[in-house]
Amino acid sequence: MTLKKGWLALSMTAAMSISVYAHADTTINALFMSQAAYSKSDIQAMTKGFEQANPDIKVNLEFVPYEALHDKIIAAKGAGANGYDVVLYDVIWPAEFAKFGILKDVTKRIDPSLQDKVFKGAWTTVKYDHKYWGMPWVLDTKYLFYNKKILKEAGIAHPPKTLSELYQQAKIIKDKGLVKYPMVWSWSQSEALICDYTTLVSGYNGTFFKEGKPQFASGGSLKAVQFMKKTLTDKLSSPNSREYLEEDVRKVFSSGDAAFALNWTYMYNLANDPKQSQVAGDVGVEPMPGENPGDVAAVNGSMGLGITSNSQHPDADWKFISYLTSQKVQEKYSKLSLPIWKASYDKPEVQNGQKELVEAAKKSIGAMLARPQTAQYPRLSNTLQQAIQRVLQDKQSASDAMQRANQVISRLH
Repeated sequence: MTLKKGWLALSMTAAMSISVYAHADTTINALFMSQAAYSKSDIQAMTKGFEQANPDIKVNLEFVPYEALHDKIIAAKGAGANGYDVVLYDVIWPAEFAKFGILKDVTKRIDPSLQDKVFKGAWTTVKYDHKYWGMPWVLDTKYLFYNKKILKEAGIAHPPKTLSELYQQAKIIKDKGLVKYPMVWSWSQSEALICDYTTLVSGYNGTFFKEGKPQFASGGSLKAVQFMKKTLTDKLSSPNSREYLEEDVRKVFSSGDAAFALNWTYMYNLANDPKQSQVAGDVGVEPMPGENPGDVAAVNGSMGLGITSNSQHPDADWKFISYLTSQKVQEKYSKLSLPIWKASYDKPEVQNGQKELVEAAKKSIGAMLARPQTAQYPRLSNTLQQAIQRVLQDKQSASDAMQRANQVISRLH
């Protein structure tokens, strides 16, 4: 009888322990993109490391293409506590997400001592209305990648220092028959097109708004579209660029079918991987040049990690975000996305095998042009995408298309 009671008490204690442990467990639903920057396997490995360090927290990962990320985040708000807890979001969305209550304000969670340790441009990714809506994670811009072997065969001594020189070098390469279309871009009717466009606007020292009025039909904003169209008309840019996303650009460049490509950081190491690239060892990278010698063209393509307003366990969410954005983790996984931390760029483990990229990043990060910050950004972007596509498809002149975009955007803004 005593023995049975002892076993019963032990069993009840064990059951209570299991119940308490089960109750203590927290599950986080996190949404990421399966495109550019960190790879799916990288994020899975980071998450495994986090779960090992925090055994009471489980993370469910979901990956979607970039093009689906925004709408997934918006739609999940209606799911309440059953939606996402941690989400990856683009630099262009904080204004909208703040206005419509999609993300939690995490200003008080950010240690002030971090301010000077992280690049200033990175903080702009998550800041809106003097508040922080997450932690910057992917600090990225687009670079000019070039095929060293093709340039050498063309008798070109150095990569282009200006946009006009880029055009001239592409023409030399085409005239010599080294590749059919020397340049390749991601100009599909998507946000990728706006990123390439913004890079060129930056190169031509353009501005999107002046005293609150849209400037898309003048100055550098118009010159950017005219440059894009001219490279297509003169058959220097692949016509397929009008349907391409970043991964398409990477594959074309990696196959040796282009001398120049504009793409994000992640392409450098993949294009240099002999297992998936035919040009490994011949990949050069430079900041995208501007209109004048010494000018650097760059777009702010950074992304942040935030906590949704619906989340029931923000402390656990912040632990996960803090882990992923930590200097130690970012340095470990720096081959596809460079860290947000200034000190990381002088570390051998970050420079190893990609010193050329790191040097380009030091110049480009300070020159990043932000896309317009507005709660109406999706509509503004769609308007620009349609206008630029009409030009690239020979349906309208650059001047007419961008003037029309000005009129539509003035009503949105």
